Amino acid sequence: MEGVKAIEWVNGRVRLLDQTRLPHQEMYLELEDYHQMAAAIREMRVRGAPLIGIAAAYGMALGARHIETSSMHDFLAQLRPIAEALAATRPTAVNLSWALKRMTLAAEAALDPQAAREALVTEALRIHQENADADRRLGQHGAQLIPAGSAVLTHCNTGSLATGGYGTALGVIRTAWEQGRVSRVYFSETRPLLQGARLTAWELARDGIPATLIPDSAAGFLMRRVAIACVIVGADRIAANGDVANKIGTYTLAVLAKEHAIPFYVAAPTSTIDLATASGDQIPIEERPAEEVTTFAGVAVTPAGIEALNPAFDVTPHSYIAAIISERGTAREPYARSLQQLFQQEGVRHG
Repeated sequence: MEGVKAIEWVNGRVRLLDQTRLPHQEMYLELEDYHQMAAAIREMRVRGAPLIGIAAAYGMALGARHIETSSMHDFLAQLRPIAEALAATRPTAVNLSWALKRMTLAAEAALDPQAAREALVTEALRIHQENADADRRLGQHGAQLIPAGSAVLTHCNTGSLATGGYGTALGVIRTAWEQGRVSRVYFSETRPLLQGARLTAWELARDGIPATLIPDSAAGFLMRRVAIACVIVGADRIAANGDVANKIGTYTLAVLAKEHAIPFYVAAPTSTIDLATASGDQIPIEERPAEEVTTFAGVAVTPAGIEALNPAFDVTPHSYIAAIISERGTAREPYARSLQQLFQQEGVRHG
C-alpha cells in the first residue's frame, strides 16, 4: 500500500493537497511563497505534526527564493522573520520549530545567498525523505506490539495526510494489516473538525482495511463491548518525561484504556520528542476559534452568544502510556531515561 502524496516540491513550488476539502474533493494547491504556506498551516489545509514540519521547511525554501541580496548578512537577516512567521502558525507541534531550526542551520552554513537558497531546498527535501523513511521503520517496530487478528482503536488522523510518508499510528496499523495482525480498525470522528471521520476514513477506505467509525463519546462503550487489543495514537509533542500532547480527546481515551486494561501506545518520530521540555505542563496548547465548535459546515448549532472552549490538543501523562514507538525503537518507563537513549543512537538528528 502506498500513501497519498500530501505534499511535493515541484519546479520551485509546493504542491499541497488541501485537506479541508477531503473526503469529497481532492484539490491540490500550488504555493509560491511563504505567506501562502503560513496560511495553509494556520487554516489546517496542511496538518499533522510531522507534515507541518515538512511544510514549514518547504515554506522557508519558498521564502528564500524571493530574497534579493548579494550579502549573506542581509540574506540571513531577511530569512529570520520568514522562519518566525512560520513558527507562529501553530505552537504545539514541536516538529515545526525542529524543522525550521534545521533549515536555519543549513542556510547559515552556506557561503553566499545563492548557495543558501539551494541548501534550503536540499535540506527541505532531506527532511521530507527522512520522515518518509522513519515512518516505515516506525511501522515495523510498532506492528510487533499488535497480536494477530486484533481489533485496534485510533484517534484523529496519523496517516500519509499527517506525515508526508506512510503514517505514524496509522503507519503501524497499515504495517500490522499487511502482516495479518489487524482484523479491524475502529476510529473516532475527532470533533470538532472531524479529522477521523473525514481523513482517516478516506485513507482506510483507499487501503481497503476493514474499519468502523465511532462518535468520540462512544469509546468507553466500545471498550466494554468489543475486545480492543490496543489503542494507538500519534503525537504533536512528547516531553522529556514521556507526557504526550496530541489531538484533543487523546487524554480521555488514555484514561478509558487504563480503566479497561487496554495497552495505550503512542507512535511518533524522534523529531516529535522535545527533550528541552521537562513535562507536559510546559507544552503550549493551541486554542482555536470558538466558531469551529459553535458551527457545523458553516451553520450555527448553538444559540447566539454561547461561549465555547476549543483547545486543539490535550496532554496525556506518561503514566497512562504503555510504550512510545519511534523509528529508533520502542521506549517504555522510565521515559526520562528511555527517550534519552533514543538520541544516543548513531544518526539521530535533533534540535
